[in-house]
Amino acid sequence: MGRLNATVSPKVLDAIHVNVERADLSNRELAQAVAELSRIFTKDRDGLNGSYLNDRFLGPAYLQYFLPVNLAKIQVLLDEMPTPEVDEGFSVLDLGAGPGTGALAVLDWWHQRELHCTLSVTAIDGSAEALRQARQLWDRYCQAASVRAASLQAYGGDLERRVWLEQVKPRAPFDLIILANCLNEVYTEAHDSTAMRTGLIAESLSLLAPHGTVMIVEPALRETSRELLHVRDRLLQEKSCTVYSPCLHELSCPALVKLDDWCHEERPWEPPVIIQEIGESVGFIKDALKFSYLLLRKDARTIVERQPDVYRVVSELRAMKGEKRAWLCNEQGRQEVGRQDRLASRCNEAFNQWHRGAIVQIEKIVHRERRGKLSRLGRLERDAEVQIVRSVWPMQ
Repeated sequence: MGRLNATVSPKVLDAIHVNVERADLSNRELAQAVAELSRIFTKDRDGLNGSYLNDRFLGPAYLQYFLPVNLAKIQVLLDEMPTPEVDEGFSVLDLGAGPGTGALAVLDWWHQRELHCTLSVTAIDGSAEALRQARQLWDRYCQAASVRAASLQAYGGDLERRVWLEQVKPRAPFDLIILANCLNEVYTEAHDSTAMRTGLIAESLSLLAPHGTVMIVEPALRETSRELLHVRDRLLQEKSCTVYSPCLHELSCPALVKLDDWCHEERPWEPPVIIQEIGESVGFIKDALKFSYLLLRKDARTIVERQPDVYRVVSELRAMKGEKRAWLCNEQGRQEVGRQDRLASRCNEAFNQWHRGAIVQIEKIVHRERRGKLSRLGRLERDAEVQIVRSVWPMQ
């Protein structure tokens, strides 16, 4: 299953620190720039573009604060995806690479696990400055860690223009293709952005090895998360791929039925001291990693065996008066399930450990009749057997 608490290795932080140190910003300037970037990423997304990496203040702020956070998200998913078949080498394509967040995440993950193969990463981005920074971070990490069997190839290319596709085809197939926080930034002016983004992923899948993984990571915002789900549905309708995780089915996403619903993840992590200090100075709490994601495959492999009584928890476990409730999802759709405190038992005690992202198995869910109709709220009885099939949080 891999690690349940994500961490950022000291070698990554050291590589980042060299770049940030050269900017010679005070702690106050750095914190102000982090706050400004956060506003752009969440509230002023219409003005979002890659130019912030060229800014004297915003560029270092991104490297110091947001890059480690996003790197940790990628490494959580590297642990979640199937173990790569790496006898002859591990080949990665990082699309919309920015300053090399995905490339550095894979490099550090590969090095820490001492995978006995060569690593080759191909990075594509439209910003020459971003790729320059990616190269610096890669080289510094390799030097500090005495890495010899890893290589980085960087190509400048606008993902919307598809020139990059011809550049990287000779290097295909890839064992892993990463699109981290970039899908929402392409085709923003297109008449049908969903169709164009779906096409981009479909073309990426054409470069994927038969037993490889496409990893898409997006911000945990309603707008970006819902758009990712629309792309998911279009890809599955076109039978371009299947979902390894987080979904437990290939049907239309039930989170899209209501306009105010969306689906995102929350994973535990141990923030580096510098992240904690900056967060405290600007009022941010980074006690968990929040993001939306898809791991896509072409071999129909899934994170767990799919069964009608197996569900993914897609909300927090909410304490209410005399009971607790959570939302579940599988091929039957989304449903709210609760257990009254007075019905707690040894059979259903695993219910107390439910958390967002956990995969659970439930022997029986009861829907009681009210006013001639079955209640939408499912209930767990005292004798209902409940198990956690796969946890994403450390169990107490």
